[in-house]
Amino acid sequence: MERRDFIKLTAVTGTSAALGNPEHQLIRFVPEEDIIPGIAAWKPSVCPVCSAGCAVNARVMDADIETVRNGQRGVVRMNVAKKLEGLPKDPISRGGLCARGQAAIQITYHPDRIAQPLKREGARGTGQFKAIGWDEAIAELVSKLDALAASNDQKSLAIVARPRRSRRSELLAEFARRFGGPPPIAFDLFGDDVLRRANAISFGHDQLPTFDLAQARYLIGFGADFLGTWNSPVAQNAAYGEMRQGRPGIRGRFVQVESRMTTTGASADEWIPVKPGTEGVLALGLVHLMNRGPERTAPQAAAASRADAARPFQGGDDEYTPQRVEQITGVPAKRVERIAKELAELRPAVAIVGGPPLAHTNAMFTALAVNALNTALGSVNQPGGIFFTPGAAIQGPAPSPQTPYTSLGTAKVLLIDDANPVYTSPTAWKVKDAIANIPFIASFASFVDDTSVFADLILPDHSFLESWVQSSAESGSLEAASTVAEPVMKPIHNTRATPEVLIEVAGKLKAPVSLPWKDAEELAKSAQPPATSNQRPATSPRPPASSPRFEEPRFDGDAAQYPFHFLPYLSPAFGDGSSAHLPWLQEMPDAMTSAMWSSWVEMNPQTAQKLKVRDGDLVDLTSTQGTLRVPAVIFPGIAPDIVAMPVGQGHEHFTRYASGRGANAISLIAPIAEPETGAVAWAATRVKVARAADANGTLILFAAEMRERPHEYKVR
Repeated sequence: MERRDFIKLTAVTGTSAALGNPEHQLIRFVPEEDIIPGIAAWKPSVCPVCSAGCAVNARVMDADIETVRNGQRGVVRMNVAKKLEGLPKDPISRGGLCARGQAAIQITYHPDRIAQPLKREGARGTGQFKAIGWDEAIAELVSKLDALAASNDQKSLAIVARPRRSRRSELLAEFARRFGGPPPIAFDLFGDDVLRRANAISFGHDQLPTFDLAQARYLIGFGADFLGTWNSPVAQNAAYGEMRQGRPGIRGRFVQVESRMTTTGASADEWIPVKPGTEGVLALGLVHLMNRGPERTAPQAAAASRADAARPFQGGDDEYTPQRVEQITGVPAKRVERIAKELAELRPAVAIVGGPPLAHTNAMFTALAVNALNTALGSVNQPGGIFFTPGAAIQGPAPSPQTPYTSLGTAKVLLIDDANPVYTSPTAWKVKDAIANIPFIASFASFVDDTSVFADLILPDHSFLESWVQSSAESGSLEAASTVAEPVMKPIHNTRATPEVLIEVAGKLKAPVSLPWKDAEELAKSAQPPATSNQRPATSPRPPASSPRFEEPRFDGDAAQYPFHFLPYLSPAFGDGSSAHLPWLQEMPDAMTSAMWSSWVEMNPQTAQKLKVRDGDLVDLTSTQGTLRVPAVIFPGIAPDIVAMPVGQGHEHFTRYASGRGANAISLIAPIAEPETGAVAWAATRVKVARAADANGTLILFAAEMRERPHEYKVR
């Protein structure tokens, strides 16, 4: 499909001219707004593709756009968004925008976007729907909810939603509470519940931190791909750039500790590989040297902090000598001593932890150990250190249990809002089976995906550019950051804003649900959410339930049968898979491998040599949960006993660009949990690897594409 077919800006004249061939009639509709030809305006909005909450600037001007009006496909002249950029005055994006944010404009103009309400007419899961009107769609949903209320069975309502920091989450929670149903399920497989809990224990803030990298002279990272996918990458990239180049004569030093080289690790001055699940031992080893070694030459002002840092740990830091650290982590003792010396000499210094180190069964120990290192460095609430954005404590449902979708087994009505649990859940949870057996499902999806394909009713949402949007950033700014923006453009299809639909449904029930907002605009502009029992305010620092002590991480799968650690990781292009339907991102080469439009597994050259595997050869990855066949990429930035695979591909249903493409790494993850929070330890699965076949062309590398089709990649 050529680009001109993706966003049709057709040059057509005449008010009702028929366009195209007889099999594809397009009608020109009369414009619904005043248009000044050729004049661009910039309007603010909020990027929806991750939880960072970056504000964006949309360039809006007139164009011909394909649309559906009253069931007829045609073309209309509209003022539409043509380009997205970061909003310069936004404290999060500061004028920057990542590749996913740039590609978000394709959500609005996607050729497979649902243009009107749909009702299932075929068997569940076949994707056979018929178009219906909004009155019929809303009446159907109202009747199903009325039936629950009539039988006093409101608890059989289930709501599954994407985790958001916005008033929309509050609307869903209030609707559920006032209807009498359970709180919405807002589960994130790759979430940061462990770090939030550790921060509440160490610092009294149940939220993700903000790092003042711009003023730091030394940064040590433990697994967090903070320049790629973790937390608030756009804000962190801007601050990191200032740390490295923004101060004449001062260039901050950066050391990254991880098991697989990320895009962040590739930017470090020094990259330190460690055994999976042992990062916290290295952190406490550094604390030990700062307390007892020659590195005690650190500023006297931090002496009290150094003394307090290791106090919560069983036995303090005495057992974390350089020699013991080397034995556990594989990092040479001399290197540990040198890093500690550098941390002591180059102040201010700060440590970051996130990603795979917090996806093991001993993740809480690791998070608390890195918090202890920041305490020892005197970096908490100090320039160049670690802060917590004021007023940004998490609000909404409490952390999900180990198996958050257990309640779906008894649900009779399910509402799904911008979530795809069939794709993002471990196989062992059998979410697909549970959803398929629910009597009635209504989805507010904009696309038919792995979950909405099971819906009985789809009530398609406006895109973010067509809606009132609001977001409150959890981190990324030293000051509170909240954005409210009106629609950038009028809707191009017969869609409705989900908040408007839910408010209308609430009012039409036989026993109406009274909500505190009359429409989406009032919801977005509301300063504070209503007081509910689901809010989780900030707390005072509290000691952990027991004195933490290092325990070897547990892994699913016997090491003799499954000799490799399996490391799934968030794709810089697709995140958890929610943006895999956007072709710009499919076309974007991976920064570390140059792969695109593909799935792959990364393995160390030594491992590949032993298995007689070459680039592109197909290999079978097998865990206790199943087997995937994917092409291999030989990657030196990974340990020989680890294989890694990006998440994002492998959708059964998700538009023409993602359906049936590649493999879903999540399907291999065992549902082993971190014990204190119940979070899935998604880095705790072992696999075996076997060469399956020669390369078959499913691995597409950008470098190879340039050689084969150089005219398509010519720099203009």
